[in-house]
Amino acid sequence: MSTFSRFANWAKSPSAREYFFSTHFWGPVANWGLPLAALADLNKDEEIISGTMTATMVVYSTTFSRFAWRVTPRNYLLLACHATNAITQSVQALRFSNYWYFGGRDKRLAQNASQGAEAGSVVSK
Repeated sequence: MSTFSRFANWAKSPSAREYFFSTHFWGPVANWGLPLAALADLNKDEEIISGTMTATMVVYSTTFSRFAWRVTPRNYLLLACHATNAITQSVQALRFSNYWYFGGRDKRLAQNASQGAEAGSVVSK
């Protein structure tokens, strides 16, 4: 029996209907808004990142990743959601730290100042 046939048989079964109409499925589906928002925020300016909220989201997602792994039956959809969020929030935390504590902001201010000086010299000629 092929993998598709086994999946098709399962999808027609009462246990599949029970799964798709449970919080074991819809909870993680609703939770995917968190990592999707974090992915969208990766392109935004570091100035608007909240360090406190980012750290909170890393702890929250790491905690619930462990919960999704330890619960019986394992909730792989919830695990994928929270693992994705933990990773994207960790990237945001690195961006935040680099910007505020490791000279990223100073470099940007210096770059903006030099661009402003260049624009001023072009206008005065």
